[in-house]
Amino acid sequence: MAKSELPPLSEAQLEIMNIVWDQGKATVGQVWKILGKRRSLSRNTVSTMVTRLEEKGWLRHRVVGGTFLYAATHEREKVLPRIVNRLVDAAFQGSAAGLVLTLLEGGRLSADEVERIKAMLEKTETEMREGKK
Repeated sequence: MAKSELPPLSEAQLEIMNIVWDQGKATVGQVWKILGKRRSLSRNTVSTMVTRLEEKGWLRHRVVGGTFLYAATHEREKVLPRIVNRLVDAAFQGSAAGLVLTLLEGGRLSADEVERIKAMLEKTETEMREGKK
């Protein structure tokens, strides 16, 4: 399944994908244990969600010692831009500035993140002036 064909992720599915991306590969039990530190979910619920992610093409598995070991079918860095673009379109009517302003006004950015954003903006501005973007 091509990257462009992957269906959108719910918030809970994205949470599972982030665990799998962070771990590299994971069993349902490992995902359940990590999620359990954040909120209460039954192992069956996690198993169903992981199975659905595989059916949708986000995960694949191999059997190791009778246990299903899941891995992402696409790297996080390859799909995050698409996920963010969907968010911008749905929540901010296509305005990337609306997203950035919301983050800035919401106080969720650290000083380091603000500095990184400034540097990226300056770099983009320079590239635009030089006709590179």
